[in-house]
Amino acid sequence: MKFMATPPIPHRPASPDPISREDDDQAVVLERRTQKLAPPPMYQVVMLNDDFTPMEFVIVVLQEFFGKDREQATQIMLKIHIDGRGVCGVYSRDIAATKVDQVMQAAQQAGHPLQAVSEPIE
Repeated sequence: MKFMATPPIPHRPASPDPISREDDDQAVVLERRTQKLAPPPMYQVVMLNDDFTPMEFVIVVLQEFFGKDREQATQIMLKIHIDGRGVCGVYSRDIAATKVDQVMQAAQQAGHPLQAVSEPIE
C-alpha cells in the first residue's frame, strides 16, 4: 500500500510551440531591443561660508569626508571664504546626501554653524 502526501498531478500534454504551429501567418515574433541606460544624475556638495567656523575646521572636514589632500582642502576653503560657497565634490544623489549629513553632524558636534548642501548638476 502506497501513501502520498499530495495527490499525483494528472499528465497534461505540452502546449504546442507557437512558432511551429500550422497557421504561421498568425505567429508573433518579438524582436529583442537593447536598452541604453542613462547615467544617474549627479549632485555637487557645496559648503557655505559663515563668520564663525574656523578655517582649520573646514580644512579638516574636507580632508576627512571628501578625501582631499592639504593643498586641495586649503584651496577649497579659500574659495568658500572668498566666494561664500565652494564645491567639495560631485557624487550621485545618495552619496551626496550622506556627505552633507556627515559634514552637518561633524559641525554640530564641534559646535560650529557650518552648512553644506547638495545641488543637482544640470
